[in-house]
Amino acid sequence: MRLELPKWYDLHTHLRQDEMLGPLIDDALKMGCAGVLAMPNTKPPVGKVFKADGLPYTSIEYYSEAIKAAGGYKFDDFIVPLYLTQDTTAKMIEEGAKSGLLRACKYYPPHGTTGAEFGYPFMEFIENGVFEAMRDAGVVLCIHGEEHGMEASEYFARESNAEEHFYKERLPHILDAFTDLKIVGEHVTTKVAVDFISAAPDTVGATITPQHLLYTVGDLLQGLKYHLYCLPLLKFGEDRAALRAAATNASNTKFFAGTDSAPHTTKMTECGCAAGCYTGGIAPQLYAQGFEEAGIDLGSEQGVEAFKNFLCLNGPNFYGLDIPTETFTIEKAPQKLEALKIGDQEVIPLPMGLGNDQISWKIS
Repeated sequence: MRLELPKWYDLHTHLRQDEMLGPLIDDALKMGCAGVLAMPNTKPPVGKVFKADGLPYTSIEYYSEAIKAAGGYKFDDFIVPLYLTQDTTAKMIEEGAKSGLLRACKYYPPHGTTGAEFGYPFMEFIENGVFEAMRDAGVVLCIHGEEHGMEASEYFARESNAEEHFYKERLPHILDAFTDLKIVGEHVTTKVAVDFISAAPDTVGATITPQHLLYTVGDLLQGLKYHLYCLPLLKFGEDRAALRAAATNASNTKFFAGTDSAPHTTKMTECGCAAGCYTGGIAPQLYAQGFEEAGIDLGSEQGVEAFKNFLCLNGPNFYGLDIPTETFTIEKAPQKLEALKIGDQEVIPLPMGLGNDQISWKIS
């Protein structure tokens, strides 16, 4: 079985910085990526637009140049979002959008995930004019949709969790206040989030990762498979079923590919586990596996159309990116996996971290 598809955009990935940039870009290109949305949680974070701005952050201008120099010039296009901090202002949004450098902003819940220590409370951006400026300038808001500062007993509980709380209690406020603001609920993990996105206006979409299509929290906890540790955490069977139904729906236009691929050369430390699964180089293959496990026949015309919509069309359509004319081919055949070498260190692909050195699809 062979599928020839338009090159696709990974609309949520981590390219990191310095010596990691080149190998990670290469892995993206190898899996048919026409471009990426590169997360801004670098060190320091991408918290300003222009290099000349005096704030103590990396700028979109500088990080974009670094990506191009490391091989990103081979992409059709890529987006670097602005990390929303306490220093973000409406004027920064207006000027950045006018320059063409600013096309998206990223909200992180304070201390809610790797590199989120510069995050600022969500409701502040409703009050300080930042979301309003984004709406007026046509800048997309990318949201890590989890409530911050929760007690452990509420963060992940039988009756609710941090993501569900955010989609029930926080996001409705922004839809009420700024109806035309384009919003992406990134790496959604729960039925609550899927239902919210599905019922929201067409200005609201969401990304789904390979790991959340494939696994549940039981897979993480049985034997403590720490390579599956990511944030938001994997959830339960009914949540995975909702994600699969949303992604594989033949008429789906709201849900699209964003891997949240996050490389760590050291995953486990004495202080805990780094959050993130590395799926660079193999994401389309894992998405195909997820579609098959959801009962989709990728040998059928309807199955291929659903897969193409999710992987190749819905994301660029939402962000206003051109659909590539170049294609790549994925086929149902075994692919041997290897660790990604970065200097004298290695990044372990997710399946290898789970004890599998082979996957059932490959890029050909």
